Amino acid sequence: MVIDSRSMESAEEESLLGAESEEENSELSDNELQEAFAKGLLKPGMNVLVDKPKKLVNNVEGMKQCLADLRKDLPWVERLDMTNLPAEDVHSKVEGKVPDVTNGGVSVDDDFQREMFFYRQAQATVLQALPLLNKHGVPTSRPDDYFAEMAKSDQHMQKIRKKLISKQMMLEKSEKAKKLREQRKFGKKVQIEVIQKRQKEKKAMMTAVKKYQKGMTDKLDFLEGEKKAGKESSQGPKKTLNKKGSNAKRKYKDQKFGFGGKKSGKKWNTKESYNDVSSFRAKVAHARGGKGGKKGKGGKQNKRPGKSVRKKMKSRS
Repeated sequence: MVIDSRSMESAEEESLLGAESEEENSELSDNELQEAFAKGLLKPGMNVLVDKPKKLVNNVEGMKQCLADLRKDLPWVERLDMTNLPAEDVHSKVEGKVPDVTNGGVSVDDDFQREMFFYRQAQATVLQALPLLNKHGVPTSRPDDYFAEMAKSDQHMQKIRKKLISKQMMLEKSEKAKKLREQRKFGKKVQIEVIQKRQKEKKAMMTAVKKYQKGMTDKLDFLEGEKKAGKESSQGPKKTLNKKGSNAKRKYKDQKFGFGGKKSGKKWNTKESYNDVSSFRAKVAHARGGKGGKKGKGGKQNKRPGKSVRKKMKSRS
């Protein structure tokens, strides 16, 4: 195939000339628009884009052809289609109302009336379809040993079961964590109360000590309270003293020193005590016998030898 170069060059020149003429036309149109705008002929809102309505095509013949292609001459058992009016409304008949069998009397806004219309229409359909099914030998009653297949498979139900179990476990864990948080809050509260009580007791004791040091009081009750608290904490609550009254030591001191009152001159000698010498022991008074230790000849006590003498005695032995 041979292409002439001259024809190609002429085609390019024609395209260039056409483009230049279009530019000239566009320039002329712009100039005209500018002149019209200067004269006040152009106003805002005059140029509005208008969408043209779509042209609808109602191909009746084509629709009929499609419907004829879809139609098939099948028996009723294969189609199972029923077109009938609703059954008779017994309740309306008993109440004396005239039931409307057509759909025109049903209010669209009344849900109960609409559902009752569907119910009566299904009832009429069943009454007409059962004889036809029995005529064509289609069983309409379920046998006693019939087991229907589940809509969901066993694997799908196992997945649902696992999901429910995991959800329940998560709820139990969250409840347990919530209880632990509450217990921690309660324990922390008790701990704070104990610390505050100790700080209060310590502060009271320090104020009592400062008062004692400054001479504002001469009582040492805070020390006795501390000792008692220490004893009770060491012995425990079970070892608290349940005895009433004073102990043996207290009784002896009371017997010896009395219960208060005048003490000066209590041990002074009287005429009777001065003349009473029954309790006098000469050996005890003059350190004779008893616990005086062993005595050597001449009634003198043996003395320990000195350090140098002891060393000589050791060296001899």
